[in-house]
Amino acid sequence: MKAIILFGHGARDLRWREPFDHLATLWKAEHPSTPVELAFLEMMQPSLEDAVGTLANSGASAIVVVPVFLGQGGHLRNDFPQLLAACREKFPQIELSATNAVGEDLSVLRAIVDFGARAL
Repeated sequence: MKAIILFGHGARDLRWREPFDHLATLWKAEHPSTPVELAFLEMMQPSLEDAVGTLANSGASAIVVVPVFLGQGGHLRNDFPQLLAACREKFPQIELSATNAVGEDLSVLRAIVDFGARAL
């Protein structure tokens, strides 16, 4: 079974998480046969390792991690590859892959431009 993890930075303020919870809810509504978990780099739970473990325990054999970041800053260039490598080592039975940051996708950038245009 394939699954997806939406991976965010995390924050001290719990309200920061609300859009991520909404993303997961939208995912479940539009892709009910593909499990989704949230994971956070720091300050929030679950961690990437915990999310991979949850999906592995539910039968996932392949997981795509989608970094919900606008760009490839230091966290995605340095910290994220280490976390992903640790997960691959701990869960060798799971095929783990990752996409680029969502903000590097042209359709996401266009959606932001459209959002700004609607605000005018």
